Amino acid sequence: MGPTLDTVFAALADPTRRQILTMLLEDDMAVTDVADPFDMSLAAISKHLVILANAGLISQEKRGRVKWCKLEPDALRDASIWMQAFGQFEAINLDAFERFLETENLTSDT
Repeated sequence: MGPTLDTVFAALADPTRRQILTMLLEDDMAVTDVADPFDMSLAAISKHLVILANAGLISQEKRGRVKWCKLEPDALRDASIWMQAFGQFEAINLDAFERFLETENLTSDT
């Protein structure tokens, strides 16, 4: 069984991880190249990469001494399908979407 929708959305919740995914849209990258634009340690970036890999959003492979990251866009398919169900919301009206989710969450807690 693959990653859950919750795992994917949790991975996408962090802006650093979203930026990493955007960088990987261009091409596969070595971990050190992924870390380069960020003002954080390589260990911190590696933790972000583990979360993305656990969510199935990236894969990693070792080529010689270098660890490479590759975007796995199919992992977003379930999240995309779930989001399309909310097509009644305007793309720019995320506040309405957030209020809807809060309402849904409140009703499921009771």
